[in-house]
Amino acid sequence: MPIREISRRTGLSRNTIRKYLRADIVEPSFKTPTRPSKLDPFAEKLSGWLLTEQRKSRKDRRTAKQMHADLVHLGFDGSYERVAAVDCH
Repeated sequence: MPIREISRRTGLSRNTIRKYLRADIVEPSFKTPTRPSKLDPFAEKLSGWLLTEQRKSRKDRRTAKQMHADLVHLGFDGSYERVAAVDCH
């Protein structure tokens, strides 16, 4: 498998992959630490909103932008993109 393909699938840089291949390391030894998200304190509220919005017709649903604005009123200081990423999944 080409190094570019491995890089694309793993998200590691090609230089890092080359380093592992030269050292005959199959998998990196480090683990990415879990980091708290700014959205964590609001996750329960947002998931509740998403469940209620899911039951509504498409025209009656709030947009991710509106949900972000509501979260900002509740004290959320994160980005719209973070809220939209949750909304898509």
